[in-house]
Amino acid sequence: MTGDKRTIFIISLLFLVSFGAIAQKTKSQLQKEKQDNLIKIEETERILTETGKQKKNSLGELAALNQRIQQQELLIRSIQTEVSLLNSDINQKSEIISALEDDLTNLKKEYAAMLFATQKASGKLNKLMFLFSSSSFDQLLMRLKYMEQYSAARKDQAEVITRIQSVLSAQVKETQSIKEQKSSLLADQLKENHQLAGLKQKQNTLVKNLEKQEKNLKVELEETRKAVATLDKLINDIIKEEVARATREAERAKSTKTAEAAVAMSATFEGNKTKFSWPASGFISQKFGRQNHPVLKRIILQNDGINIQTKQNEKVKAIFDGEVRAVAFIPSIGNSVIISHGDYFTVYSGLKDVSVSKGQKVSTNQEIGQVMTNADGISELRFQIRKNTAPVDPELWLKN
Repeated sequence: MTGDKRTIFIISLLFLVSFGAIAQKTKSQLQKEKQDNLIKIEETERILTETGKQKKNSLGELAALNQRIQQQELLIRSIQTEVSLLNSDINQKSEIISALEDDLTNLKKEYAAMLFATQKASGKLNKLMFLFSSSSFDQLLMRLKYMEQYSAARKDQAEVITRIQSVLSAQVKETQSIKEQKSSLLADQLKENHQLAGLKQKQNTLVKNLEKQEKNLKVELEETRKAVATLDKLINDIIKEEVARATREAERAKSTKTAEAAVAMSATFEGNKTKFSWPASGFISQKFGRQNHPVLKRIILQNDGINIQTKQNEKVKAIFDGEVRAVAFIPSIGNSVIISHGDYFTVYSGLKDVSVSKGQKVSTNQEIGQVMTNADGISELRFQIRKNTAPVDPELWLKN
């Protein structure tokens, strides 16, 4: 085997190993993402089932169905990406197999030529005669060394051929296994596509049914807006009172310790942005800011926080250390808990039970109550984060 051939062989093996490791890591990441999505799908299915049991054709059912469709589309994209990765894997391995087959063919030709040359030489000239016909002792030594190298080269050639045959066989088997995985994934994709089509058909039917309830939806929307306005005024009043109280205490003590503590707490809160755990499991049924109503045309909704649709009796937890500044009840919204974290405040509304009281210190992930389920069977937490009275988008502060 020539030096160039050996180099090609080694490079091929190194490429094979390195590519396999990279591809495996990517496939592992995809499979984890798919598994995480399947867990979320299971949770959304439960929420969808619970919501639909109490009242058919509700906005909560539509929100859960919309979320379920998004998750289904993510699942299908994940499968498509994995299929694409397997296609790339198959193509790469096919190239390796082709290169190995070419190397093997060339090696076999070289080996056959070596055998033929040896047989031809042994038929015409005895090895001893070949050695002793040397014109000098140095030439004899050179001929002896040549014969030894030639014999070793034939042995090496045979070993290399055996090794390449083994690698080639393993590659063929592995490629076949990948093709079987691809076939299985394509079958899964077809099944998930059928399920997505069914979900979208159900979504269209639900939207049409809700559109027929336009008058009732407008009445409910107006009631909700009034309740939210009452809640917002309550939050603003409590925060303004809290800021004024902190200022008075600092002035009375003639010390900056209180202010310094508030600044430190605010800085720590800010430092945990994007790291906070969700106050409840579920999905965002209404985002922060202005957005179109899911059914009513030309109706714009304004949300100073996010709505998290969840399971019945879901426990709600504080996202960070703080102090409860208020516990209040507002009809149609339920109980609300306001917790201060220095200059920041978190608001948890839509609770049926509250397990904390005003002035109580709370710690991160401490349970503060349970989510209320309304007359439509919707279990939804209204969650806000405010810097003083200014609302910020909680989705940007919570873990992805």
